[in-house]
Formats: sequence, structure tokens, C-alpha cells
Amino acid sequence: MESKIIPWYKKKLVSHVKTDYACHHMAQQVSQKTTVRKSVSHKQKSTESQASEAMAQPAYTVPAFRERSQDDSTPEYQRVSANVGRGLAVIQEELHRMRVATKAQVDNIAIQKEVKEKMFKRSELLDDIGKMPDFLVALRPHTVWEKTPVKLFCTVQGNPRPIVKWYKGGVPVDPLSAPGKYKIENKYGVHSLIISRCAVSDTAEYSAVATNQHGTTTSKAMVIVKRASGSGEPCHLGLVPHLSEIHPSKLEVTFLDCFPVSFGVEGGTVSLACTMVVVPDLPNVPPLVHWYRDDKQLKPGQLAEMCVGGGAARLTLPSLAKDDEGLYTVRIFAKDGTVDHSAYLFVSDAAPSSAGAPGAPMSVKAYDVNADFVLVAWKPPNTVNEAPISGYFVDRCESGSDTWVQCNDSPVKVCKYPVHGLKLGHSYHFRVRAVNSAGISRPSRKSDKVTAIDAVENERLQGTEEGVPSAPGQVTATRNTKSSVFVQWDSPKHLKNLMGYYIDGRVVGSKEWFPCNHKPFKHNRFVVHGLVPGETYVFRVQAVNVFGLSEESQESGPITVEPALATPSAPFGITMLSSDGSSITVAWNSPKHCGGSKVNAYYIDKRNADTLAWKEVNLQAVTERVCKVENLTEGTFYEFKITAGNMAGVGVPSAPSTPMKCEAWTMDTPGPAYDLSFSEVRSHSLVLLWKAPVYIGASPVTGYIVEMAKKGSKDFVALNEEAVSHRYFQVSGLEEGQSYVFKVRAVNNSGVGKASLVSEPVCAKALPGTKEIEVGVDGETGDIFLSLEACEISETSKFVWSKNYSPVGDCPRVSTSSKGRTSRLTFTNPDKDDLGRYSVVVTDTDGVSGSHTLTEDALNTMLELSYAIRHPVVPLKHGLNYEILEKGHVRFWLQAVKLSSAVSYRFIVNDKEVTSGEGHKISHDAATGVIQMIVENFTRANEGTYTVQLHDGKAKAQSSLVLVGDVFKAALKEAEFQRKEFIRKQGPHFSEYLYFTVTEDCTVLLECKVANVKKETAFHWYKEDEEIVPETPPNVMSGACALPIPNFSRKDQGVYKAVLGDDKGKDTSVIDISGQVFDDIINALAQVAGASASDLVLQCTPEGIRLQCYMKYYTEEMKTVWKHKESKIASSEKMRIGGTAEMAWMQICDPSDKEKGQYSIEISDGVQTHTRTFDLSGQAYTDAYDEYLRLKAAAFAEKNRGRVVGGLPDVVTIMEQKSLSLTCTVWGDPTPEVTWFKNEQEVASTEHTKVTFDGGKFASLVINQVTPEDSGKYSINVRNKYGGEFVEITVSVYKHGEPLPEPKLGQARPTSTPTPVATPASTPAPPKSPAPPSKTPTPTPSKPQTPAPSVKSPTPAPSMKSPTPASTPASTPAPKSPTPTPKSPTPTPKSPTPTPPRGVKSPTPPRFMKSPTPPRK
Repeated sequence: MESKIIPWYKKKLVSHVKTDYACHHMAQQVSQKTTVRKSVSHKQKSTESQASEAMAQPAYTVPAFRERSQDDSTPEYQRVSANVGRGLAVIQEELHRMRVATKAQVDNIAIQKEVKEKMFKRSELLDDIGKMPDFLVALRPHTVWEKTPVKLFCTVQGNPRPIVKWYKGGVPVDPLSAPGKYKIENKYGVHSLIISRCAVSDTAEYSAVATNQHGTTTSKAMVIVKRASGSGEPCHLGLVPHLSEIHPSKLEVTFLDCFPVSFGVEGGTVSLACTMVVVPDLPNVPPLVHWYRDDKQLKPGQLAEMCVGGGAARLTLPSLAKDDEGLYTVRIFAKDGTVDHSAYLFVSDAAPSSAGAPGAPMSVKAYDVNADFVLVAWKPPNTVNEAPISGYFVDRCESGSDTWVQCNDSPVKVCKYPVHGLKLGHSYHFRVRAVNSAGISRPSRKSDKVTAIDAVENERLQGTEEGVPSAPGQVTATRNTKSSVFVQWDSPKHLKNLMGYYIDGRVVGSKEWFPCNHKPFKHNRFVVHGLVPGETYVFRVQAVNVFGLSEESQESGPITVEPALATPSAPFGITMLSSDGSSITVAWNSPKHCGGSKVNAYYIDKRNADTLAWKEVNLQAVTERVCKVENLTEGTFYEFKITAGNMAGVGVPSAPSTPMKCEAWTMDTPGPAYDLSFSEVRSHSLVLLWKAPVYIGASPVTGYIVEMAKKGSKDFVALNEEAVSHRYFQVSGLEEGQSYVFKVRAVNNSGVGKASLVSEPVCAKALPGTKEIEVGVDGETGDIFLSLEACEISETSKFVWSKNYSPVGDCPRVSTSSKGRTSRLTFTNPDKDDLGRYSVVVTDTDGVSGSHTLTEDALNTMLELSYAIRHPVVPLKHGLNYEILEKGHVRFWLQAVKLSSAVSYRFIVNDKEVTSGEGHKISHDAATGVIQMIVENFTRANEGTYTVQLHDGKAKAQSSLVLVGDVFKAALKEAEFQRKEFIRKQGPHFSEYLYFTVTEDCTVLLECKVANVKKETAFHWYKEDEEIVPETPPNVMSGACALPIPNFSRKDQGVYKAVLGDDKGKDTSVIDISGQVFDDIINALAQVAGASASDLVLQCTPEGIRLQCYMKYYTEEMKTVWKHKESKIASSEKMRIGGTAEMAWMQICDPSDKEKGQYSIEISDGVQTHTRTFDLSGQAYTDAYDEYLRLKAAAFAEKNRGRVVGGLPDVVTIMEQKSLSLTCTVWGDPTPEVTWFKNEQEVASTEHTKVTFDGGKFASLVINQVTPEDSGKYSINVRNKYGGEFVEITVSVYKHGEPLPEPKLGQARPTSTPTPVATPASTPAPPKSPAPPSKTPTPTPSKPQTPAPSVKSPTPAPSMKSPTPASTPASTPAPKSPTPTPKSPTPTPKSPTPTPPRGVKSPTPPRFMKSPTPPRK
């Protein structure tokens, strides 16, 4: 027996029509409303007789006088004249016949009336004449094709009227097991069974069994369902082997839950599963299961995983592609044939690699396989909102490899491509990518493996007709289910090797189309699933072939998603509510499926539990689901069944109730509650509702006990210890996805009564798209309302509002309205009586409902908002204010949030209305909402109260301003000032007076801005009335002037003045830089300097250890604090504090261990403090102390080393026979040794060359009567134990009469000779010198940076010749070293004795130590 597709949003069996016949049958189904369902036997025969007469009504007979032969050629007028006499006679006969017929009809009507009057009397007599059933027309066998309908019918008579039941292979046919599959009818005594869509599994022997109290008779017929050749696998029914042991074909299989219509995405995973009951259930012998896609059997593999066992059959598709889209069928071979179930799987495109790129192609297949050539073809993707496809790329890879190679350089425009260059015997896979203007799609699923072989018979691509198909014809959409629509269309006129169709849908009112299928569909009809219930759609279709997609068809007509109109399903849950011995009150639940229209009728049948014959209880329809059945026999057991009806007709009856005994109830406890229903089902809660019992017992019902159990369990648990008085109960704490059942017991003073019938299972899970009730206030009317937007709705749905779960009905306190999916409950005059819990239920849905509790606080808030809307006030952004304008005008203004063009207003000053006129200007701007009044001459007379009153439609507003006393005086003063300012600004003036700024390089600028100037305007700076002339003259035409004050300090205090003037006037601006202004400038400097301060750097000097902090600018006026171990340091002989323009320093003289520890400097700018630290302890202190001792010793050595003080020239030019005396003063402690050299050879004292050294101070070299041989390079070396100096002199001798030789320049300069200096540890204290102590100047680098050690040349260098004769040392040019020497910030002590600039020191250059932290920023 075939099951039906389950929609994605609910697990209910719903029919999905997929055949032409089913669609035609549904469209042609006639709706009728039955008022009387059954009749007595003779009425039935009369009806059949009338129907037969109507069917056999004779055709119209041409009167004789109108007949003529074909060969009659007599003219018309002659023929009429000849037959006129005969015609009159015939007319008279016809009139006579009509009179007789009319009289007979009148008599017949009278007879029929008499028959009707006696009909009921006769029926009572006929009831007493029994007759067993008899088939007048028996069933006949049928042989039909698969997927076509078949109708079995028979005619049976008997008294009382027989009941006919249908059986398939001995098993009763239950239409409810497969809704839409079977339809059982009974019209005019003709019983029929219609099988809407035959499957091979429907092959069986069908029988109709007619039964009444006099007997039973049966009619049987065989139905054989065949499958067309080539349409799929052959029928397996005759192929099951007959084995003695148990075989899958001998198992009885019944489906429980089947997979619904499913939706997947490319690359995802989908599992299709059916649970079933197998009898007998043998683990080692599972049933034989086949899976099909679009009638093609699937084989297990990597793309389709199949398993069966554990009461389930499952198909898993692990890597979805659009090739997997289609109709999936599971077929299980059982004892009675096969059991089938089918449902559609939709696979949508995955997210594109780039926005707007097309979807992937599909169905890639190879045709015309040869040794080096193959033709690859595919199906194009559907393009709805994307740009058209411009072409395709084909890729290939060898089997076993993951490397893909693109076969075509440019996109191919048709869906086929010949691939060349294959290797014989190699296997390949192919894939395709689509291209459009937005990008390239994802690749398609790779094709099956193709082996390049010699040309043999293989599959070839059919069709050579060029071009795309023409557009499909008319598209028609009809109702199918509550979430699907049946679409069919006419084929294109020009098919051109059609591959299939793409169907697109669009919500009415929207411009966006969406694809309904993602793989070309071959047939002209399609069921579109996954639609929103109650929404309206239109559809279009495109045809597809290898050349692309056709033009779109015309759109279908709008169709609302509603179930197809059908009769309702059977009611259920018949329960007994009370009995008095002669009657039984029964109730039942409404049908699960209403058939697309409201259920408006119920018919009850009864029978004695010991008999088979059913009797009607009511001939007129019952609209309520409670009925009191009377005239029963006390002590007898009765069974009941209920049939529901709607505008489509009467549905199938319910299953018979359990036998109910008719006896009077006398118990004191209440009877059962009934009609259990659910509302507001959510993931963890729901609301259970029920109706009060009909039988209340000995006393009124006082409450109810609610019990709950999980589905399948009989262990009910009471949810409330105390009985609740109302007939609803909020259940919370549920497990999401778990199903539960409930029952209710009523309680009175006598105890707990009978339990209600167990409810239907309910799953704790909210419907997709569920929304809650919203509460709000209407912005136009001010009405307070509750509103719900339903997530689904049907044509017959109604919104039922309740307060505390009692329907509000026509309550005057509220009104309800509905529009589309939204319903609103509006309060008429809300107050505290309206507080409570409000709920709404949407009928004919799967439980759409919601609730909201209206609290007092929420109501009061909304009442305030409602009052504001109903009594509107013009909202004001700003109340009435005033501002002083230029010229001293005063502007009174207010601003509303919004103003219309119809706004009216007035200004009232001291209780008198002011109008626009002389002295007052009143205006408004609706765009900005500003209303203003300008008073041009503001004087003392304007003191008082100002008020603005405005009306804008229904809204009003008023704002006042009191302008008296000090507030008025301040306004008047400001107005007078602005008047004077206006006059001042008529000439050159300062638009901004003097102010100061501090630049990044710590220059203080006094700035001002000027206006209304010209080239002739003069600008002067003054300090204390003394004019200042800046280096750059002020440019007044630039609009701004500035006076820079570099290296700002206390000396720059004073009163500064800027004067601006020309023939139009004069203006002055003054700033007093003293007091707070001076402090502000110092703080601004400190802010820049502190932010730029470097980390503390350690620098050793001969006097001690110095900590230095470099910054952009430093002055002693800055608030700078040095600290040692958090203690402030004051400047003293031991701790000297000072600084330069670019750094602050603190020197520790003659350091000792007491000075170890953490040192810091704090620079405060009045807002924040900038702190830098240095840890002078441990190894850092040890290294620094050693360096200090070394420098101290080096300074002593430098002070006492031997040196040339002065007296020697660079170059000497002398005439032959003259005497040359080279004399100089030397100094050193101890007295240095003096040695003279000529051409680097020591000169000995002779008569010609005399060397003298007098008093340890004067050294001389005298050459008597010089000769040319005396020319050369002479030098003197002055040295003691602390070092010395080496000075060179160039001597040139020329003869008398010769021209004076040119001096030779470019010679190297004299250098000092390095002498090793003992380490501080081994150096004795230097002896005292008569010279004054050395001074230690602190270098100031141009840019703050980490100091670098000085570098000096350790080797002597030749001196430079002078272009002039020997001169005094004062005129001797200073020598320059050819080797560049980087500057060192380390201070170098000066010698007390002047040293010639030519001399270069020889001691080791001093070093410094720095902090391990990075240098300053």
C-alpha cells in the first residue's frame, strides 16, 4: 500500500498528487452539501428511477411538417402553399396531444404527493420485511498500467440496507492509512472503490462484503497493475523465489513513519528514512529494500549509502549535488507484494564563490567515446535573479588523480563540448563550471569514469537541431496541500531536443523570483513544495536544452496556498459524558483534516453492540461535538460512530466507539471532562484546555486535577497538588521535541471523578515562524490593542480571542478585526477590569496560537501614551529661549519637533500680544520647527515675561520665559556689548584677541586673528609699551598674526600688546603674561616637554655621576622634582641640580655607597605628572663608579701633561745665510722633556744647530747661517709621564735673488702622541698645580639623543703648511683633523694654560655610561 509524502513542516501523512488523472479528478471534484444522508428503500428506488429517466430522455423529434426530402426541388413558396392545409391539421393534433400530456402530468404530481405522504408509513412496514444482501452488479476484474487510476464498483440490495466493506487480499481497505490513495463512495445504491494512483504493489484480489442482520454476501475481482516496458525495473512480484524457509518475501511489512518532502543544499547531507514493523522480526533476515530516484534504481556506493535493519530503512546522500534532486521511492518486498513510499527531494544551490555567480551545472555525461575524443554534455543551471550565463568551462582529470585541467580556453556557449587529446586506455572524469558577468560557479559533480577506447557502439548524444526551445504554453496552478501547489503547463511548440523544465515562483506583490526546482524536470506537471500557507503566488516555466533556457512563459494566475477541497477525515475520540438510563451523552474530537473547508455537520450512527446493523441517530446535521442520544434501552451496550461533513460532502465515518452501557449514573463524584485541546505549544511549555463535565455528581465541580505522561508511557503524574478552578492549565518544564499525553479529572466535595479520555500526543515544539502577541497603542487613534501575526493561515481560518481562556465573543469592552495574517483585539475603554491573560487561537491550522498577560503597570503606561495621542501636544525640542545677536538685537525662539504648514502662533509680552512690525520681526520655519521673534532695540523697557502659544492641527503647546532681575540685566549688558562690538568691527579689528599656544618644538606663540583689514593696515607688537620688531613682519592680509617667543622663561613675563589700525579705525588687544597666564604657559611647555622626555641616562664626569633627562625644552620654571628612594632631593654641594635648554640633570659629586638606589624625575604640567626613573645600584653603580674614577684620573693627566703653549709657526721661509730661531713655551707637571727632530731624525745640538731648554719653560732651536740643506720638516716633542704633544714646522730656504717660493699646503697637522695612562686604581693622586681648577662645560646636543663616546685619532698626523711666514701663535690658523670626530656630550675639562689649537690631545678619550632603558622618544 503506497504511503504519501510528508510535508517538511509537520509529520502527518498528506497526499501528494502526481498524475494527470489525480489532478483532473481533483479539479473536477463536485462540492455538495448533504442534508439527508440516508433514505428508505422505496425512496432510493424512486430516485434511481428518476435518474434513469433523466439519463434516457429522448432527443428532440423534428415535426413531420418540417421534414423534406433531399431531392425535393420545389420552390419554397409552392411547397408551403401545398402543405399549409396539412400543417394546420398537424398543429391541431399537436395541441391536443399537449393538452392530454399536461393533464397526465398534473395527475402524476397529485399521485406523487400522495405517495410522499404515505412514504413513512410504508417504510415502517418495509422494515419488518427482511432481505439478505444481494449483488445486482458484481465486481469485474481490471488490468491497468502503473500510475493510472482504477475504479471498482458494484450494486447491492437488501433490507435493511446492507453495509459494504472493502478488502484487499483479505485486509480491510482503510482510506485513512493513505489519505488520497483510496476513495470509497456510495451513490444511488452504487458502491465504488477508487484507487487514485496504482502501483505495482496494488496488484491483489479485491472484495466487497455486504452485510446486514439477515446475512452476508461477497463479490470478488482481481486487479493487475502492469509496468510499461522500458519505464524502469520490471515488476518483481513474480520473481520472488518460493522457499520453504522464511524469506524476505514472506515478511509482513507495515510503514510507521516515512520520510517527508525534504530540502537540502549542495555539499550537505540528507538521510531519507522509513520506520516500519516487520512480522516476524528476524535480525538476520531483513526485508528486501530497493531505492529509486525518478523511477531509476539506485545502487549502493559513495554517493548513496543504504542500510536496512532495526525497524528502519535508510538512504543517506553524504555529498549532495543538484543531480540528486528528484522523486525518491522506497520499495519493500513483502508477503502481499510491495510496500512503496515516495517523496521529493529538493537540492538548492550552495552559496556562490562570488556574489551573483551562477549555480553549478549538472548531469555531466560523456557521449561518443573514442580513442582520443569524447563529447561531454550537461544540463544548464536555473538562473532566476542572476545575470545570464555567458558560457561554460569543461575540466578533466585522470582517474585516481585530483589534478583538474581546463579543456577550453574560452567559455563554450552550448551545453556540450568535444574534448580531444585523450590517451588510449586512460580513464577520465569530467566536470563543468558556468560563467556569467559576476563570476564562475562552483564546479558540477564529476562525471562517471570514462575510458578512452577504440570506436565501438556506445551512447551517442541525440539531436542536432540548433537553438533553444520556444517558451512553454499556458501555465495553470491549482491547490494541492496547505504548503504546496500543483503546477501544469502546455509544451512548447518547438521542443528542439528538450531536456526538461525549470519552474520559478514569486510572491504576489514581490519582484523577486525564486527557483522551485534546481534540476530540469521532464514532465508537464510539478508539485511545488515548501510554500508559506495562506500566501499567494504566481509561477512561470522555462524550457531547457543543450543550447540553454527558453524565454519565460506567461505567468500563471495568482493562487493561494490552501489544501485542495476534499471531504473531512473521520472524527475520533468518542467518549461517554453521562447516562440516565434512557439516553447517553457522547462527545468527540473534530477531524484532523477539515478538507479545505469548515466542518459544518456531524452525523451520528448507533448500533447494539451485539448486532452489525447501524441506525441513524440524526437526520438533521449536528453542528456541536456533543450529542445526547435518546430512546435507548437501559442495560444495553451501544456503539457509536461519527461522520463529519463540509461543503465538499460527507467524509468517512469514524471507527466504532468502545461499547457503552446505558445505565443511570448515580455516583457522587463528577463525570469526565472532555474535549482536551492544546494552545501555545512551545519548546518547553504549553497550555491545556478542556470542557467541564456534563455529569457533575452530588455537588458542583470545585476544581480539576491535570495528569501527564510521556507518549507511550502509562505512568501518569499529577501536575497540580491543589485542584485548579479554571479550565486551563499552563504546563512548563517540558523537554523540547518530546511528545506528551494528558488527562483531566474533575473534583467536587465528594472526591475526584472519572478521568477524561487520554488526549492526543502533543510534541513540545513550536511551529516554524511562530510569533507572540504584541501589545501596543495605535499611533493615529490612541487605541490600546493586542495583535498577533499568524505564521500560517488557511482560507477557512478564524482568529478566536479569549480572556482567561473564555471566548470574548461580542463583549462590548473589546472589538476584534482581522486582515490577512494579522488579527487585532482593541480595547474600547480600558481600565483595571480588562487586566488578565488574553489568548488567541487560529482555527484550521496546526495549532497557531499565542497569549499575553496584561498587567496593571503595562496598562497604565499605555493609557498615558493613549492620552498623549488622543490629546496631542506639539512636542518641543527646545522651549522659549533668547540669544543676543550682533548689533545688540535679541532673538526669542523655540523649536518644535515637527510643524505643519498650517501652524498658527502668537507672542505675548507682559500679557500683551506682540505683532510683527517696527522694532519686532516674527517668523517661523516649518522645515526646522523654529518660531522666532527678533527685538531690534533691546532696552530696559523690555524687561518682563515672554510667552509663545501655538496651534498645529489638534495639537497645542505653550512656552514661557521670565526675563527679569539679574537675568535681564545680564542680557541687557550683553546686548549693549554686542552693539559696541558691531561698531568696532566696522573698521580693522581683532576677530580673536591675543592668546597663546605652544608648538611641538616648545616655542610660545602669541597669536591673534584680524578682520576687515587691507594692505595699508598697520600692525605693531609691544612689550611693556616698547615696540617689538619680529624677524618676520606680520602679514595682516593672512587674517592671523603671531609673535614667537623661543626659549620661554621668567624673563619673558610682561604685558604684551598688539595694535591694529588704518584710516578706518584702530583696535588693540592686550595679554598680561604673568601670574596665572605665566603658569599656564609653563604648564603647556611642561606638557610637551614631559611627553617627549627620554629615559634617564647615566653620564660619568670627573666630578661625579650625572643623571640626565633629554626633552624638547627645559627651563627651571617648570615644576620638576628629583627624588632618591621616594625622597625629594634639594640642590646642594653633594647633589647638584641644573639643566640646559634641552635637558635636565642631577649630579652626584664624589659618590659613595649612600647614593645607591632608585632615582626619578617628575615633570608636572598641572594635569598629569611625567615620571622617568633609573636604578643606580648593583652593577650599574659599580660600572659608573669605576668610570668616574677613570675620568677623574684622565682629567688630572690631561691637566698636567706636557704641551707646547705657543711660539711656533706652521711654515717658515728664510733666505740663505740667515739665522733661524724656532722658540716656544712649553709646560707640564712634572717638567716635560723636549726633543727636536728634522725629517723624523733627532736633532743634536751643534755649532750650526743649537738646541736649548731654559728654566724648564722655554725651548728653542737656532740654526746659524742656514743653507738649502737645512730645508725640511722640523718637529718638537714635549712629553712627561702624563703625556705630551708633537708639533711640526716646515722650513724652506731659498737663495738670494731667487723668487720667494710658494708655500706648500695640504700637509698634515701636528698630532699628539698617545701616552698610556695608569688605571685609576694604580694612579696616585695628582699633584697640585698652580693653574686654576678646570671647568666642566655641559654639551647641549642639537637634538636630544643618546650620547655617543668621543673618538680621537691615536696617531700623529702631519701638519698643514701656512701660506704666510712665521707668525705669532694668535695668528696661526687652527689645525683641523682629516678624520671626522663625532661630538660627545661628555664634558671635557679645559686646561688652565692656553693650548695652541694645532695640538691634539693624546690621552684615551673619555667614555660615558647610559641607562639600560631605551633612549627618550
